[in-house]
Amino acid sequence: MDVRRTGHAGARVTAALKIAALAIPLALAACSSKDDLDDLALNETPPEVLYNEGLALRAQGKLAPASKKFEELDKLYPYSEYAKKSLVNMAYLNFSRGKYTEAITAAKRFLTLYPGNDDAAYALYIIGQSYYRQMPDITRDQATTEKAAAAFNELLQRYPDSEYAPDAETKLRAASDQLAGKEMQVGRYYLNKRNYIAAINRFKVVVLNYQTTRHVEEALFRLTEGYYALGVVNEAQTAAAVLGHNFPDTQWYKDAYSLLNKGGYEPSEDSGSWISKAFNKINVL
Repeated sequence: MDVRRTGHAGARVTAALKIAALAIPLALAACSSKDDLDDLALNETPPEVLYNEGLALRAQGKLAPASKKFEELDKLYPYSEYAKKSLVNMAYLNFSRGKYTEAITAAKRFLTLYPGNDDAAYALYIIGQSYYRQMPDITRDQATTEKAAAAFNELLQRYPDSEYAPDAETKLRAASDQLAGKEMQVGRYYLNKRNYIAAINRFKVVVLNYQTTRHVEEALFRLTEGYYALGVVNEAQTAAAVLGHNFPDTQWYKDAYSLLNKGGYEPSEDSGSWISKAFNKINVL
């Protein structure tokens, strides 16, 4: 065997392997060079340019690309003035696209970073609206409805003169009405099961927390029913008396009066009752 020939062949193989090894990263670099250059160009784009590009896309109705542009700005220039504006735009665009979770996240982040900003009222409005659009029907859990009501209530308390306040007030009433309706549904269920204490506790929530909703009339009648069934006649009479004083022409009062009258009683208000105090407190306010 010719050792010299073998040595030359081995050298040629080693050289070829080195060249191949060098060629692999060069090929990979060639494949990714365009993306790298794009990223580099993006990183060098001034924030005001990115922001204006996002606004232009938004004006053209290109909501998804606009949202992405604002997200990029927020990542590249966090805590900048343009990032602040981008968060508000992200909340709006995500809401408009039905991406309510993302809209809530952006709006909450804005409120955390800039609680005293002029757009804080709008951010709260977006949060409330996003939860409001997801409110389930009355047969299901109402956690989302509670969050919608909380957001609108906070908006009205902090920014009562905001341009968003009137609509927030309207939607707060609707959310409250649904929450009261849920309490009534559960209360009637317990009443039918003759679990009177559990039923009374549900109707009590309506009287205390949702007194301005359309459900309060029935709640007072159901309290009359529940207390009367338990033999707590004094509270049954008070519930009926308060019902008659506030809603004298309703069928609910007629039914309450009839229920008590069959047992030889009449509506009679006890000023020391929690029911009487609850309504007197509202009237004073």
